[in-house]
Amino acid sequence: MPITVLKLKNMTAILGNLLKQGFKLRQSIEQENVSPFLLQKKQLLRLLFRAKATEFGKFYQFDKIIEAIRKAKKRDKSFYHTYTQQVPIFDYDTIYQHWWSRARENGERNVAWRGGVKYYTLSSGTSGSPSKHIPVTRDMIRAIHRTGIRQLLALSNFNIPGKIYSKGILMLGGSTQLNKVDSFFEGDLSGITTSQIPFWFQHLFYKPGRRIARNTNWDAKLQEITEQASKWDIGYIAGVPAWIQMLMERIVQHYKLNNIHDIWPNLTAYAYGGVSIEPYRKGFEKVLGRPLHFIETYLASEGFIAYQMYPGQNLRLVLNNGIFHEFIPFNTENFGPDGELIGNPKTLMIDEIEEGKNYALLISTCAGAWSYLIDDTIMFTNKSD
Repeated sequence: MPITVLKLKNMTAILGNLLKQGFKLRQSIEQENVSPFLLQKKQLLRLLFRAKATEFGKFYQFDKIIEAIRKAKKRDKSFYHTYTQQVPIFDYDTIYQHWWSRARENGERNVAWRGGVKYYTLSSGTSGSPSKHIPVTRDMIRAIHRTGIRQLLALSNFNIPGKIYSKGILMLGGSTQLNKVDSFFEGDLSGITTSQIPFWFQHLFYKPGRRIARNTNWDAKLQEITEQASKWDIGYIAGVPAWIQMLMERIVQHYKLNNIHDIWPNLTAYAYGGVSIEPYRKGFEKVLGRPLHFIETYLASEGFIAYQMYPGQNLRLVLNNGIFHEFIPFNTENFGPDGELIGNPKTLMIDEIEEGKNYALLISTCAGAWSYLIDDTIMFTNKSD
């Protein structure tokens, strides 16, 4: 049987063309066409079903909640009352002490999520927890990669030239050389997720490559990237603004350039998150030859929560990819002066939120977080988007 062998350059061009033509993932189509409430109802059912045989699922009677969801009519919300009655609100200290520590410290499997936990990301904690150890399961890594691909697909909304979709993608994050502790690995979330990038993506698009990404010496890593920069044709960059600005300045200085576009003429888009881009705009302007599309993301230690889908718009919550969201109005009735939760406040689903109000965010995830209060508040600016 005859076969066709494609050169690497041709393959990247084909994949890039698919992106430019609006190639969509099934989940992306679903989020566009199904109501937020139904998306989240389905997501909660999927999470509960996959974790019902865990110790957490058996203790909090997930079978009972699953039955309530299955019996509920399309718009019936009684199942959510069952869920909130069965599963309490957790902060980090509580869920770690009672559940996550059993997997991390004792090596137990099937504790809060099915199977074992191979990775933990380190995150700054509260006064009671100077360093949080957040579980990162294989299911969560896959979910983060899926949302990352959705964000790449959303570039078609930014009127970006077609040729950019076959260019390199530079992802500057923590080292992919993780620390082995007993039976698991610890590290920066970007290092964990980058170390598990699909084979096809690594070879077709990803820079700086696995060898450089493993370097734990930050200055040496930047220097290696700088020395390799002239060999790459970068169209898209992702990373923390301070890191990216530092790298661009170093490259411009090393090659004695006027700006970064002298070496990467196809650089068109930059995805950032974690901090506001505003304090860095002037610094970026000094090293750019022309404006970039700045695209915001919300990738927390607990999961990929939201990303910017259209230019000029705020972040869009991801509703059908491994995370169930709940909301608590962030006011003096529910939170103390130091941000501590007061009592057992009523939680809301996605269809109950109001524009222009601040909410504390609770998430249940495919990494074994359940009604987990993260240290962020959010405000919805447009429910219709």
